[in-house]
Amino acid sequence: MRRRTRVIGWWSLAALALAVVVFLAWANTVRTADRAAADLVFDNPGVTVTDTPTSVVLAPVDGGGDTGLVFIPGARVDPYAYIYKLAGVVESTGVTVVVAKPVLNLAILDRRPLRAFTDPAADAAPGVDTWYVGGHSVGGVRACMLADDPDVAGLVLLGSYCAAAPSHPGLRALSLTGSADGLSTPEKIADTADLLPADTRFVEINGANHASFGDYGLENGDGVATLSRDAAAAQITRALTAFLTEPTP
Repeated sequence: MRRRTRVIGWWSLAALALAVVVFLAWANTVRTADRAAADLVFDNPGVTVTDTPTSVVLAPVDGGGDTGLVFIPGARVDPYAYIYKLAGVVESTGVTVVVAKPVLNLAILDRRPLRAFTDPAADAAPGVDTWYVGGHSVGGVRACMLADDPDVAGLVLLGSYCAAAPSHPGLRALSLTGSADGLSTPEKIADTADLLPADTRFVEINGANHASFGDYGLENGDGVATLSRDAAAAQITRALTAFLTEPTP
């Protein structure tokens, strides 16, 4: 009996170890950024790209202003997959964008506070004193949690929605959705709209699918995008610029 118990115990440990190895391998198999899209940002003379241990920072080449956006990627998506879609707002507004590097590439498992990405000691955005937080897909769910931080001025969701209502009083919010999104569908966005502030700005981008908010290829279960990469980037830039530059009450 003792021997049988020991054998079962060893098999259980082996199974657990295998499950951990498989999970870690899966979590670290990221959807890679489209190189051509990223190169457009690297070659942009108006935007700097800085890699830090916790983030990828996009800033105006002549120095950023006092506003920043911490952006959380979707599950297992390379942070660099978002730099092209977010570089336009950096150029047009002077906002600094800090694209986070989630723990294990899974934002929902990352329990670091907002200051892990905004602390001036990290030198990511030393001149910023007004912060917005946002994210794509599951990254947006995590952004909703971070939005309760008292230092957050507003929330930006790209193809995403909140799992619970943020409790931050006076929080401003912008929700960008794609009409062809097969994952965060327009119906899901509508069903969870009441979790966001009453004056949330909802913008649907016609022809965009779930993957249109980044540049990392196709996703299983997604709809078919009829909008080009550049057209999607232009509409994202337009909506973010209007939201981030709107005078606060």
